[in-house]
Amino acid sequence: MNNTAIIMSNKGPKEPLRVVVAMSGGVDSSVVAAMLKAAGHDVIGITLQLYDHGEATFRKGSCCAGQDIYDARRVAERLQIPHYVLDYEERFQRAVIDSFADSYVAGETPIPCVTCNTQIKFKDLLDTAMELGADVLATGHYIRRREGEQGPELARAEDAERDQSYFLFATTRSQLGKLWFPLGDLPKAEVREQARRLGLAVADKPDSQDICFVPTGNYADVIERLKPEALTPGNIVHVDGRVLGSHDGIVHYTVGQRRGLGIACGEPLYVVKLNAERNEVVVGAREDLATRQIRLREVNWLGDDPLEFAAKDGLNIYARVRSTQTPKPAVLRAGSDGRITVQLVDAADGIATGQACVFYSDGGNDARVLGGGWIDATIRDNQLPIAS
Repeated sequence: MNNTAIIMSNKGPKEPLRVVVAMSGGVDSSVVAAMLKAAGHDVIGITLQLYDHGEATFRKGSCCAGQDIYDARRVAERLQIPHYVLDYEERFQRAVIDSFADSYVAGETPIPCVTCNTQIKFKDLLDTAMELGADVLATGHYIRRREGEQGPELARAEDAERDQSYFLFATTRSQLGKLWFPLGDLPKAEVREQARRLGLAVADKPDSQDICFVPTGNYADVIERLKPEALTPGNIVHVDGRVLGSHDGIVHYTVGQRRGLGIACGEPLYVVKLNAERNEVVVGAREDLATRQIRLREVNWLGDDPLEFAAKDGLNIYARVRSTQTPKPAVLRAGSDGRITVQLVDAADGIATGQACVFYSDGGNDARVLGGGWIDATIRDNQLPIAS
């Protein structure tokens, strides 16, 4: 069966399909494999080895490590489905780790999980799944895929606390036609309960929490290994131009940070900007963090009408500028010069370049995902540019 003719939602099609399940070794993807096998589909499990796991192999909260490969294999054996481990280390290094390091050195705060989804799982792995004759690739992500008038759409997950739409904004329409997210309508508690009923050994396995290739949780360790020149000392400068102290490398700081600045001042200070060009950490008062306007790059648009038409006069949307935030009212604009900007109705603190701004149709839990883009520049609430 050719997947281009398949019409399905999270619940999937009625006819049996050949489905490749991206099995991370966690409870979510394991339950997906079990659900699809029980529904009569021809299921193949694939686990990716993405990095030299080393000390992360048996650390709680990691993912894509040796223990995860072992757990995925055990689940596949219990379900009696074929299981393959693919070595994607070189691809992952080029597409995700190197990009992560470059972004940090540039003074940004990157989200490697988005890059991994779009460049590895939904690109290379999806291609591999199609080569295996699969109709679709299924994953354990908490997001809903539904059929709209103009094709497949994305929507927030039923379980708002587990919703992963922020990390999947860059999924393209062509990729959506070949993807399946069976957990979009299920709460996490029910997924774990299903795993227990099925006797899966991963039923109570902790969720992955950290960036998988940062085993210590210290991003600077990775940057020091890949880009040692990035740990060059520089100045800590107030927004008014005063030099307040020095730093050992901008990679040790993030926008919005207050603690650990290593400077003494009569007022609470926050990191407002990382100026990579001048190797400066710029600090200021809490109000200096307030951002209202965002300029984006590499925008992925999932709306019905072309973006340049839909947003030429301003489009009312809900925007999400960090994964832990709920979508907030905003106006999306597509300028005649090709620039895409988002104007937040209420200013937000600590917005960093390199992060994502994701668009939603409304503020509800079942809101449609309209796409998003990478934050390229921000403007403070007082209209002074702090990044370019």
